[in-house]
Order: sequence, then structure tokens, then C-alpha cells
Amino acid sequence: MSGFTVGLIGAGAVGQSVAALLVRERWCARLMIASRTQESATGLVTDLEDMREITRSSVRAEIAPVAAMPAADAIVVCPRASFTNTATSDIRMAGLAANAPLIRSLAQEVAGFGGHVIVVTNPVDVLARVFATTVGPAARVYGIGSSADSARYRLALAAHHRVPPAAVRGWVIGEHGDGAVICASTTTVNGRTAEVPSEYVRAQLAARPRQINAGIGRTRCGPAGAVLGALRKTLGISDGTEVLSVNHDGVWLGIPLQFSAGRPTVALPDLDPDEQRQFTAARTKLDSAYQQTRQGATAC
Repeated sequence: MSGFTVGLIGAGAVGQSVAALLVRERWCARLMIASRTQESATGLVTDLEDMREITRSSVRAEIAPVAAMPAADAIVVCPRASFTNTATSDIRMAGLAANAPLIRSLAQEVAGFGGHVIVVTNPVDVLARVFATTVGPAARVYGIGSSADSARYRLALAAHHRVPPAAVRGWVIGEHGDGAVICASTTTVNGRTAEVPSEYVRAQLAARPRQINAGIGRTRCGPAGAVLGALRKTLGISDGTEVLSVNHDGVWLGIPLQFSAGRPTVALPDLDPDEQRQFTAARTKLDSAYQQTRQGATAC
């Protein structure tokens, strides 16, 4: 399959990584890139042109205003407002006040869009909802946070049990943040129920992004991979399961979705009582955070 156009809003660390991956995808024909400054958009497009020539890619990259993004089949939203995050806990949620107005403004510019939207900007669960409720009901909006958490979970558990990550099947759902829910009761290793050292796993979920940030300044490749996986499934390029933030009883939070020909089916695993309590708590937290953004928008 070929011929899809992807709009990319944000030419920062994640946006650059997403663009580099898409240039090598045969199903992607065109990349429309918008950024806060003309200079950064021009720089990224120029770099991608070099990559295209070197790799003999047929993907065309071009600068485009946000208002032109409805011409795309899918839009990736990954800008970040300028602010200093000094939080030591609930770090992703600390960006809400700065990022929510930015995401709402972008959604207003593409109001009525009827394609797929992949939101990356944190706190991703809340901002996916902000974008969805602003852009209009025709768009299919997803957030990618729990996809990265689930990958980190499988890596941590594989290391603990000394098996390949492919031998682990399990999910992290709910909030992409401190309210993440580890679905330990349904996790299997080599097809069998396995011990899940919860404290060790949670420590790894927190440590991996810190290690990345300390070394290279910001996570980029992992989120970009999650975006690519989400695009492939939502556009019907491939089938499979992705853990994405979607509308679940009125609140956007991470749940597994089984995609077939681009159509998602909720595949929420059975939760034990403690996991259900955590999931409910995550839902309440994310709903409360979203209501804060509405109050802020009204105040403005």
C-alpha cells in the first residue's frame, strides 16, 4: 500500500525522529511539516531531502502551515511549549498548564479534520482529549504514552526472567505517568503466568526515561517508534495490538486496541481488584486534570 500523506506538527526531538522513520516507509508518499519557526521547519525538510537522496526514498517532505494539515491522512502532534519543568514527581503532568493551550490552539486550526491524529505531547492522555474535543468528532484521536510504558514493562520483565522480550506478553494501561497500571495478573512469560516484581518494574519504568534524558536530553526514538506503530495500525498498513490512549467512557486513557484493517477493537485485559482500583484512580485523576484545562480555557 502506498500514497499516504502524514502531517507532522513539531520539528523537535520526537518530530525529527518520526520524520526520519517515515522517509523510509514505502506507504508514506508525502510529509507535511509545520514547526514553531520557519527556520526549524526549513532545517528539518532540508535534512530529510539529503536523507531521501542518500537512501533513494520516494517520500516528499515539504513545509506546510498548520492550517494546511487537514489535507493529510494522519497528523502527528508533538510540539512542546517553552517552559522549565522543575517537578520531581508527576513529571509529565507538570507540563499540563503550558502545553494545553498550545494543543487546543493547534486543534482549532485544523477543526473539522476527519483523519487520524496521533498525539505525543505530555501529559499525553489529557492532551489527546483536549485535541479530540476541540478538533471535532470526525477525527480519530490517539495518544501514544502507554505504548512506550508497555514496551518498557516487557523489557524489564524479560531482563528479570532472563528471557527475550518477545517471550513476555503484558500491558501497562491507564495513565502515562505516575498512575500507570501494570496488568500483572494477566502477564505471561513463555505463555505461562509469571512472577511480576512490581517494585522493580515500577523503578524501571521511571528509570529508563530518566536515563535517556540524562544522556541525550529528551526521549525521542522510543516515542517515534510508538508513533510509527500507531500510524501503521490506524491507517491499515498492518494488523496487531497497540496500547493507545483513547476515549473510554468519556476519559482518554491507555488501553490495548486490536486493529484489523485500520479498525480498532478494545482488548482491555481482565483486571484483578487491585488493578481495577488503580485503573479507576487513573481515570479519576485524568478526568480531573482535563477539567482543569477547561477552567483555564474559560478564564482566558
